[in-house]
Amino acid sequence: MSRRGPARKETTKFDPFCRSRVVNMLVNRMMKHGKKSLAYQIFYRAGINIRQQTKQNPVYVLRQAISRVIPGVGVKTRKRKRRKGKTAKVYRVPIKLKFSQAILLAIRWLIGGSRKRSGTSMISQLSSELIDASLKKRCNSIRKKEETLKMAESSRTFAHSRRKKKIKRKSEKKDKKEIGKKR
Repeated sequence: MSRRGPARKETTKFDPFCRSRVVNMLVNRMMKHGKKSLAYQIFYRAGINIRQQTKQNPVYVLRQAISRVIPGVGVKTRKRKRRKGKTAKVYRVPIKLKFSQAILLAIRWLIGGSRKRSGTSMISQLSSELIDASLKKRCNSIRKKEETLKMAESSRTFAHSRRKKKIKRKSEKKDKKEIGKKR
């Protein structure tokens, strides 16, 4: 076991051209086989398309698209063990996401949605996905967000199963202390 303490989480670096962390996060997720310069090239050319079509700053359109796609609730799969001889049952448990996790999920959905689009190049696919997501049109990433919200809502009954047993034990000890004080 390490005795140094918890590891520091590195903050994401800024994009060299737009000076935006969100752009750098998008490019890092879009990159394949370590070709970061190609990923930057794709984003900048998509930005040119966005500026021509919407007459707005592409970084602003990207931030708007991410804010529209960000989920409030995520879903995690959990296995619940059964008695001997029976198989474990898999449940989807709704979980409230941290802001950083939600941004990463939104970026992942935007990239996945743009890859699913029909088009000749990733440049046109990415630009059209970002424009549609920022203008609240029907796009793959917004559909993905709605699917996860429906999944989380349907599995709301399992939300109690994400709590750990340790929390219950602590609360039981507090209850016992309070009962002892009343006597």
